[in-house]
Amino acid sequence: MITTSALTVLMIISLGCMAGTATGLVIGFALKKQKREWSAMSRSEKTTNIALVLVCSVLFCAGLAWYSLQAPLV
Repeated sequence: MITTSALTVLMIISLGCMAGTATGLVIGFALKKQKREWSAMSRSEKTTNIALVLVCSVLFCAGLAWYSLQAPLV
């Protein structure tokens, strides 16, 4: 039986979103799909950056949830 508190779930979501956002923005910068100002980017660059941030955030949240909610090996 898994018992999780609301704090655990909120920490997974917040840490996953922060790490995913940072990683997505760094990848976008490395791929030259990001500029300093939002208005200076084309529509496809904006879409690429949004997709990178969303995908990375979901992956980090899933990884943190798997790690923190798995049963102990006792």
